[in-house]
Amino acid sequence: MNKILICLKRVVDYNVRIRVKPDGDGVVTDGVKMSINPFDEIALEEALRIREAGNAEEIVAVTIGSQDCQQQLRTGLAMGADRAILVESDTEIDPLAAARALHALVEKESPDLVILGKQAIDDDCNQTGQMLAAIWGRPQATFASKLELAGTTAKVTREVDAGLETIEVDLPAVVTSDLRLNEPRYVKLPDIMKAKKKPLENIAVSELLGDTEPQLNAVGWAPPAQRAKGILVDDVDGLIAALREKDLVT
Repeated sequence: MNKILICLKRVVDYNVRIRVKPDGDGVVTDGVKMSINPFDEIALEEALRIREAGNAEEIVAVTIGSQDCQQQLRTGLAMGADRAILVESDTEIDPLAAARALHALVEKESPDLVILGKQAIDDDCNQTGQMLAAIWGRPQATFASKLELAGTTAKVTREVDAGLETIEVDLPAVVTSDLRLNEPRYVKLPDIMKAKKKPLENIAVSELLGDTEPQLNAVGWAPPAQRAKGILVDDVDGLIAALREKDLVT
């Protein structure tokens, strides 16, 4: 295999408590720790393991967003990616526009495999990988918990509602990673220093897409409703009475 393309997304770190802006126009990101989407980090780790096994020559990390996304690309380079591409956009890109932009890069880079997280933890859309495969006209294997390469095919174990499903797809293909695919490595300081010298290319999203008008628009943001305060009961009869008062039992 010659090349693997990895798609990364900048999101609020999963350890951060999300706060909605007072005007309901989005979530607070100023002064908030940002990280690589955890599912995308797993995708990059899988690509690194494939290369270490001698089954790939180059790993290219790609993200779409503002110049701030260079931080996450540098982290990807420190993990072990060979080079990075930032598709620069100052506006929010919806899943379909992201898939179209990634397809334009796929046409340019001609990777043998594209791996990305099954979903992003900010919008939970779970759409970009499937849309990319459809636009590209290539097979897809989503929710991968195991990936095995054999020549021009890939055998993927998927996590589905009924358990595990194993499928085989021809390469090139799109694979989306699930949580149990692997555990990403820690980035070491020497690798962070080396990453500063690795190539990072900037491409304006307008060079890849003629139209970036979003197909989805968020009209408002609101925090989850607070849970009602519980009540204490003395015995089973008191519990039944409380449930009847709320019309939960008859």
